[in-house]
Amino acid sequence: MPGKKILMLVGDFSEEYEIFVFEQAMHAVGHTVHVVCPDKKAGEVLKTSLHDFEGHQTYTEKLGHDYYLNKTFAEVDPAAYDAVYCAGGRGPEYIRIDSRVQAIVRHFHETGKPIFTICHGVQILIAVDGVVRGKEVAALQYCEPEVTLAGGKYIDVTPTGAHVDGNLVSAKGWTGLAAFMRECLKVLGTDISHGQVLMAETRRAA
Repeated sequence: MPGKKILMLVGDFSEEYEIFVFEQAMHAVGHTVHVVCPDKKAGEVLKTSLHDFEGHQTYTEKLGHDYYLNKTFAEVDPAAYDAVYCAGGRGPEYIRIDSRVQAIVRHFHETGKPIFTICHGVQILIAVDGVVRGKEVAALQYCEPEVTLAGGKYIDVTPTGAHVDGNLVSAKGWTGLAAFMRECLKVLGTDISHGQVLMAETRRAA
């Protein structure tokens, strides 16, 4: 099976792990991930954030590693991609009001292509009428009211879990990346199998 092309939508202070881990894992199995941010070009820096859970009433937010974008936003043709991924963190809060971002999401919704969302990424989907309506969606628990008001059904998965509703794959946050990516790969039609590994027996000299 040829590799698929995935478009990742991010903004400054999107979640570090949800960018780096997803991108590198998909590249490792032969897919291509283009990471874009409105009004930024390939090679420009995206500031990321790292969200952690340290016993407070809500998560903490720290400065993450710089990410160098690998695609210019203005050059994106959504028809050239097989799936779209909305990373979480702070970014979705503001890029969701960008009409160009909304148009990209609308393309994937209307064509029935896979849509992947994690944590606050669902805020981008909610900004486009009808995308989550009638769908079961996982997200960070603080997004539950928005999912419900948009006509979706919020699914409270475990922190390490993920949920699939047709071509929509979702998860609560970066702690669920393993399960999330596993389900994304299934939706993309990527089958990873493990063959038997035969180890040569090492014999010690008598």
